[in-house]
Amino acid sequence: MTTMTTTVSTETADRLQRTIEALVDPGIIGLSVRVDDEQGTWVGSAGAAELDGNEKPPIDGHIRIGSNTKTFTATLVLQLVAEGRIGLDDPVADHLPEFGVDERITVRMLLQHTSGLFNFTGEVYEDGSIVLGVLMPYGPKGTEWLDKRFVTYRPQELVELALSKPARFEPGASWSYSNTNYVLARLLIEKVTGRTVTEELQRLILTPLGMSHTVVPGDAEIAEPHAHAYYRYDEDGEPRTVDVTRQNPSWVSAGGDMISTTEDLHTFIAALTGGRLLPDELRAEMFTPRATGIPNMDYGLGVFVLTTDDGGTVISHNGGSVGHAALMYSTPDGSKTLTAALNCVDDANLTVAGAFQGVQQRLLAEVFGNAPV
Repeated sequence: MTTMTTTVSTETADRLQRTIEALVDPGIIGLSVRVDDEQGTWVGSAGAAELDGNEKPPIDGHIRIGSNTKTFTATLVLQLVAEGRIGLDDPVADHLPEFGVDERITVRMLLQHTSGLFNFTGEVYEDGSIVLGVLMPYGPKGTEWLDKRFVTYRPQELVELALSKPARFEPGASWSYSNTNYVLARLLIEKVTGRTVTEELQRLILTPLGMSHTVVPGDAEIAEPHAHAYYRYDEDGEPRTVDVTRQNPSWVSAGGDMISTTEDLHTFIAALTGGRLLPDELRAEMFTPRATGIPNMDYGLGVFVLTTDDGGTVISHNGGSVGHAALMYSTPDGSKTLTAALNCVDDANLTVAGAFQGVQQRLLAEVFGNAPV
């Protein structure tokens, strides 16, 4: 079964199915999409689960959700703020003195990407210069990542790598997306609770919401069912494509290592925006935007706050993880959500990025009426 509807109209179901079928292209192998609103639920899939395959992606298959992980991490931190374990304006160094973090950097700055800390996955500066970080699938060392995609990295060594590089700007002076912030947030959670981030995730989010298909993987495996992820590279002048569905995401850690499903992502973002996970004052803090310099895409604490071209607001975070990608959108009250899983052909030059952006814009326009301009 590839498409399921509940109370949505036949016209709506047909329109959504046509939309997602039009989004399949040479880079986007397949996708599954879930829409929940006052009409009910619609789930559909299009394309293929495998290159040159005939089976569509599973409608609720497991997917590497990439940077959607950040929203989970930020929610955990804010839940610990609600419990009185952490203060948003606490200096990070007070909790993690072993790293020598600038004492001006606060917990809020980590979640908001305003710390200025070097991004351990590498930085591209305004003048076009690049400073490399940990081995990753994009950029000049992409094929080296391919050879070492089963290596395990410790979160501490990723932070130490970042702190060995100059900061991008003074704490609080600007905004720059940095995976380092969220690995520090993970270590902060573990330090103040004495438990692993997985245990805290289970205690505060997964068990209360019944999210049985969401995990922080400890190895390269991903549960069935799932669509396949691919990586394309050149070898001796010849293009080659390899299945990278199995990969160890420890190279990005809490910056983007989790696995989930479109149903679980819906459950999470609907609960978060609907007020089931955080007190109202902390939810308001989370959704208060900080200018990013990206038109109509400001950032709160672990979420993008999008402004649509008719002045509406959508709470979002999306993520990519080398051949897999996940979308997560909600109205601020949780009454309408859009979640999606994509399986792609990735490469060192991120050539699928344009198609990925097109998928986001088209689905936003289709489901929420107006995409960010």
